[in-house]
Amino acid sequence: MALSFCGNDENASSYSVNDGMLNNGCFVDALNLVPHVFLLFITFPILFIGWGSQSSKVQIHHNTWLHFPGHNLRWILTFSLLFVHVCEFAEGIVSNKMMDTNHLHLFMPAFMGFVAATTSVVYYHNIETSNFPKLLLVLFIYWVLAFITKSIKLWKFVEYKVGLQQLRFCITALLVILYGLLMAVEVNVIRIRKYVFFANPQKVKPPEDLQDLGVRFLQPFVNLLSKATYWWMNPLIMGAHKRPIELKKIGKLPIAMRALTNYLRLKDAYEDQKTAENPDRAPSIWRSMYRAFGRPILLSSTFRYLADLLGFAGPLCISGIVRNLTLEGGGATQDKIRETYFGVHFMLSTELLQNTSVLAVLLFLALVLQRTFLQASYYVTIETGINLRGALLAMIYNKILRLSTSNMSMGEMTLGQINNLVAIETNQLMWFLFLCPNLWAMPVQIVMGVILLYYLLGWSALIGASVIVLLAPVQYLIATKLADTQKSTLEHSTDRLKKTTEILKGIKLLKLYAWENIFCDSVEDTRGKELTSLKTFAFYTSMSIFMNAAIPIAAVLVTFVMHHFITKSSPSPSEAFATLALFNILVTPLFLLSTVVRFAVKALVSVQKLGEFLQSDEIGDDSWRNGEMSVPSEAAKKHPGATKAINRKQPLRYQMDNYEQPSRRQMRPSETEDVAVKVSNGCFTWGSNLSTLSDINIRIPTGQLTMIVGQVGCGKSSLLLAMLGEMQTISGRVHWSKLPDCETLLHQGTFSKNRYSVAYATQKSWLLNATVEENITFGSPFNKQRYKAVIDACSLQLDIDLLPFGDQTEIGERGINLSGGQRQRICVARALYQNTNIVFLDDPFSALDIHLSDHLMQEGILKFLQDDKRTVVLVTHKLQYLIHADWIIAMKGGSVLREGTLKDIQTHDVELYDHWKTLMNRQDQELEKDIEQDSQTTLERKTLRRAFYSREAKNQMDDEDEEEEEEEEDDDNLSMTTSRRSKVPWKVCWCYMSSGGFLMVFLMVSSKLLKHSVIVAMDYWLAMWTSKSNQTIVAGPNGTCQVQVISRNTTFPGSPDYEVRYHSRLCLKAQTSTLWTLDLLCVQDSLYLTVFIVLCAAGITLCLITSLTVEFLGLSAATNLHHNLLNKIIHAPLRFFDITPLGQILNRFSADTNIIDQHIPPTLESLTRSTLLCLSAIGVISRITPTFIIALVPLAVAFYFIQKYFRVASKDLQDLDDSTQLPLLCHFSETAEGLTTIRAFRHEARFKQRMLELTDTNNTAYLFLSAANRWLEVRTDYLGAVIVLAAAGASIWGLHCGEPSGGLVGLALTYALTVTNYLNWVVRNLADLEVQMAAVKKVNSFLSTESENYEGSMDASQVPENWPRDGGIKIQDLCVRYDPMLKPVLKHVNAYIQPGQKVGICGRTGSGKSSLSLAFFNMVDIFEGKIVIDGIDICKLPLQTLRSRLSIILQDPVLFSGSIRFNLDPERTCNDERLWEALEIAQLKNMVQTVPGGLDAVVTEGGENFSVGQRQLFCLARAFVRKSSILIMDEATASIDMATENILQKVVMTAFADRTVVTIAHRVHTILTADLVIVMKRGNILEYDKPETLLEQQDGMFASFVKADM
Repeated sequence: MALSFCGNDENASSYSVNDGMLNNGCFVDALNLVPHVFLLFITFPILFIGWGSQSSKVQIHHNTWLHFPGHNLRWILTFSLLFVHVCEFAEGIVSNKMMDTNHLHLFMPAFMGFVAATTSVVYYHNIETSNFPKLLLVLFIYWVLAFITKSIKLWKFVEYKVGLQQLRFCITALLVILYGLLMAVEVNVIRIRKYVFFANPQKVKPPEDLQDLGVRFLQPFVNLLSKATYWWMNPLIMGAHKRPIELKKIGKLPIAMRALTNYLRLKDAYEDQKTAENPDRAPSIWRSMYRAFGRPILLSSTFRYLADLLGFAGPLCISGIVRNLTLEGGGATQDKIRETYFGVHFMLSTELLQNTSVLAVLLFLALVLQRTFLQASYYVTIETGINLRGALLAMIYNKILRLSTSNMSMGEMTLGQINNLVAIETNQLMWFLFLCPNLWAMPVQIVMGVILLYYLLGWSALIGASVIVLLAPVQYLIATKLADTQKSTLEHSTDRLKKTTEILKGIKLLKLYAWENIFCDSVEDTRGKELTSLKTFAFYTSMSIFMNAAIPIAAVLVTFVMHHFITKSSPSPSEAFATLALFNILVTPLFLLSTVVRFAVKALVSVQKLGEFLQSDEIGDDSWRNGEMSVPSEAAKKHPGATKAINRKQPLRYQMDNYEQPSRRQMRPSETEDVAVKVSNGCFTWGSNLSTLSDINIRIPTGQLTMIVGQVGCGKSSLLLAMLGEMQTISGRVHWSKLPDCETLLHQGTFSKNRYSVAYATQKSWLLNATVEENITFGSPFNKQRYKAVIDACSLQLDIDLLPFGDQTEIGERGINLSGGQRQRICVARALYQNTNIVFLDDPFSALDIHLSDHLMQEGILKFLQDDKRTVVLVTHKLQYLIHADWIIAMKGGSVLREGTLKDIQTHDVELYDHWKTLMNRQDQELEKDIEQDSQTTLERKTLRRAFYSREAKNQMDDEDEEEEEEEEDDDNLSMTTSRRSKVPWKVCWCYMSSGGFLMVFLMVSSKLLKHSVIVAMDYWLAMWTSKSNQTIVAGPNGTCQVQVISRNTTFPGSPDYEVRYHSRLCLKAQTSTLWTLDLLCVQDSLYLTVFIVLCAAGITLCLITSLTVEFLGLSAATNLHHNLLNKIIHAPLRFFDITPLGQILNRFSADTNIIDQHIPPTLESLTRSTLLCLSAIGVISRITPTFIIALVPLAVAFYFIQKYFRVASKDLQDLDDSTQLPLLCHFSETAEGLTTIRAFRHEARFKQRMLELTDTNNTAYLFLSAANRWLEVRTDYLGAVIVLAAAGASIWGLHCGEPSGGLVGLALTYALTVTNYLNWVVRNLADLEVQMAAVKKVNSFLSTESENYEGSMDASQVPENWPRDGGIKIQDLCVRYDPMLKPVLKHVNAYIQPGQKVGICGRTGSGKSSLSLAFFNMVDIFEGKIVIDGIDICKLPLQTLRSRLSIILQDPVLFSGSIRFNLDPERTCNDERLWEALEIAQLKNMVQTVPGGLDAVVTEGGENFSVGQRQLFCLARAFVRKSSILIMDEATASIDMATENILQKVVMTAFADRTVVTIAHRVHTILTADLVIVMKRGNILEYDKPETLLEQQDGMFASFVKADM
């Protein structure tokens, strides 16, 4: 057939121009081609040259990106233009078919217009990114020409009376409007940018963010198409395959999204509400949130409404397609009216919506648009939510920095509450914002859905919908129940975690005392409670899942049953499946509504808590610290002002002083009467108006060493805090002096010392989660010389050398656990290093042994600080240092007893001086003996070394494994890493399933498969029923029966004939012969109905069974995993705890167990459900229209790649989100703990800055994660839309080959619609499951640890009840090692200890003393030789028996939370007398009697409510309670003051007169009275005899120790 532009019909004068050029329709169409061709000719070379030159640069860098004015409008108009061109093209094709020959001019211009419009937008995008507006002139000319040519066409149409009822007229009119608008947009760009026709074009720079190459989050800056489809994420997500996404890769946040920006917005909104009339009124947080973030929420809601309305296009299009297909299938095509103008056919506008292909394309477009709007709405709310969270965090942080200390210490505001605010309440509000648009979008959606249902099926549909509405409250009830159970679960799990933490911290003690099972049972007990609430939780979760699945089935059932009874017939396929689709749409909002309401309630609570917190007490304004009180005002104003300004602009970057400062001396003529701090008539309290310190009048002389002494609890530390302004002042005042004038000038110039900050070292050491170096420099510039001097003064070098990365090792909560002494020395080092005039040291010697204390006193305080002429205030118990003090303040019971120099006190208060003298003498005896090297510190170092030694051994093993893996990998490195990172961990899944039990797994799988088969059967049956009943039986003229298809409702819904449907009962000739056929029909109908009801009921039952099986499978897996984990870890050898960091073990019990308990089951459920839904849907479609399979292949490939890329990227981003969240939470709790220190140092600004950085980092990761989710969802939704299009296309095409019936087409399309909803859930759940399975993997890795051998070769019953009766110990050829991998620590040791002997063991660090003590308890690997106690080899005994019969006192005191009674005797075997007796021996009886509750008094976690000394005494009492005949003391008196220690030594000798006591000594003088001394060296016994004999050997080791000690 010939192709000619104007067609060659014989009769038509296609080419005649007799009536004038413009009256020939074909010529006008040709004219329309001109602009398109012009544009293509001009732009192609430009694009080509542009791209050619660009290829060298690969990609224009985003720092040139700009949006020209009207950017978004232009994109929207261009897309509309493309759509209209497609309509025009389709209309041309249809009209062309009506003609005798081909008329190219009907569709050719439309096609060219489509190409030109596409080119225009590509061209525009390239101009915009390279910021070269002059080239836009081309587009301007194109729009003008196109507008003119289309207007001519429209004008001719009007002239020839073509009107709105012709489709082509409507299309042309639309095109004219669009071209006009685009022309206006172009004019606007010229008007604003003035790039042509104006003398001075406007230079515009891209936004600041884009010039900063660190900003990688480009969503706000890319063009509209990229915004809608997240195209800019492609490089990131694809690149994740080659190398993991790191923090560097995601860069910084754009300025508008940073926490600081949003904090300022929220704070302004908050502060604006404080009016002058009533300043005390608490501002409303809701209102401030609305003012700061209202606009984006409105935008998001608009998107949401659009998406919801478009969502209803699906059911309507299905109904239209099925109806029209039934018509066409029935051959009921009426003859089209031929309308011709200009000699060509014009299509009617009404025909458009009766064309199935048009409906299919419309359905596709509606889906694409709906999904795009929906994702845009999600994205906007999430971005707003993240911004809000950042702002709230900053607000909370600022408040924390101003909280009054008494609030914290009096427990009004606990750390826990603050952590909850940060971790929970802010997230609740963020989530509320995410779900917020649903609150007003859902009601609208529900109302619309109900209206449409009524319109399809009348009253019966409303009854069906009422089922959904009536069941909604039930869902809400379930949701609230879920929240309650979750709360109780949380309480139990917190409780369980607390117990587990205590166990792990005191594991050594538990093993030595054989108490691990008692504690293990108490954890299992709590776990039992937790599991009970988890069971309830699982039950409610499964009910909620069940409701979600069963409600639509129930609704459909009720609807069709009612329809059957009301109308006595079944619905047509078009109505039936549109109804099904509508019910599917309706269920989601109703299900979500309960969740949203619940979140709204939670948000209300959160806001209330936040409000209370923001209104809580703040610390007083400490202007006095800047010397503003009692100083002439002008002087004061000048100086503090300067300080403040400097601090604000460059937070605390003052220059470090040179190390020596000789020039400073002569500037202070009046040194003697110089006072740095003066307190007059002070009365201070920690709140609740009880004065803690009363009648304080003291002065702290400048540049001198002041010591504050007094008994425990007399208010020494409180005095320091009162001076720092942390306590509430009842009366009196603290006055900080200013510098003399001459110095003020110097300071204004160079600012050599940060005047108004105080270096403060608290008693309870406070470390940052940072490296050792950062902890010491604490934000000051690094000065090597000074740093080294400080480290030497605090003798930290040895400890630093032990750390794996030296002073770059992370310490603190999350880092390596240091011992108390090491932590304390780091805190002191921080105070020394800071360059401040005043240094407060609160008992820096409490955790140090005598050596270090001396060294620190001499080098650090007397030399380093005094040389620097810094004012030092030192709180201490070590009275022997009083001789160094320039000024002494003695305190007693909260007031000052004496103040003055030592001489003053000696002359005026002889009694006090004598008291001190006696105490000093005892301390001096120690001081002078330059004690044997092995001190507490070296012990701490030893534990550290042991931990690392073992850790390194483990790391080496790990490294070897990794190396092997790497060697295998090297062959095809890239492909290996790729495949390894995108594999689903099937092995771990299998392990999880098998812990759940095989029966449950079988039940789950079979019930799932059955449920889905039943649901498919149900819908299939509906399709058969509706299709069959449409073939109504009509009696033929002569009584024969003929079947003919009558489609009821040939008109489009909404036309007046619509109602006729219900009333058109066929008028039948009442011939007897036909009555039976009618009966048959009714019988058939009722049969269909019965089967349908049965199927529905089965479906609902199966829904219930599946939802229960999955949840309970998860529950049994969780039960088993936790039980095994706990038992494995508690029974692991001690070595395991040396190697494995505590945090790592705790993580398994907290985070990982929580994931296994609560997160995996729902994910698994959702994953299986969505996968099976998608598979069954695709199966059904392929069965009905086999041609669909052709389209399926490319779709499957695309889906495979999308999910593969997404899973890897999502996992990385999720890891980043988790790993950045932790430092943020830690920073909050760290700040709350170290408030006094931060405020004393005046480092608030630096900490705020750090908090903002951490928040931004976390928000960046979270934003990228949510953008990646949108990336996936947009892509899977588009795939889903293509599936719908393919299914519709296949059924339309199939009908021409006479394939499916109308009902089946409806079924296929309804199923295709559900696929769009579930595709992205498959991928998201798969990705989530992968991340969550990592928890199972980690738990599993711990399950392979070896346990200690608890059995032993003897039976417990064979051991005599009173063993060991005498306590004789025989050590034969003993060899011990910590691990088969490591060298032995004891080599062939032989010794014999007689019953009742007192034995002392001494030796240098690492000589194996402690290892020997552990060997008695079989805690280490005895691989040769044996220890025999009272005739029984301990290696043969069951561990429980052995350890429960010996006693040991460890160096680190460990107490557990509970009562004092529980701490002394957890087994509950002793009576009260025995406990009191033990307390009396341990010097604690009086103290315990005064405590409320006596033996049942509460011990807080770790025994924090007792001093370290008291804790050590409790540990002694604990050993006395267990009346065993062998007691081992491992350096038990390290943290007790001299007086108590002497009493103890005596007590031990008397109370244990008849028992064997083995003392491991670090102070030799404690074992001089022993019966036997063993000196060890490098794992061997060096000397072994009575102390007297050993002392006689002049050159002996013991003698040299004692000499050094004297």
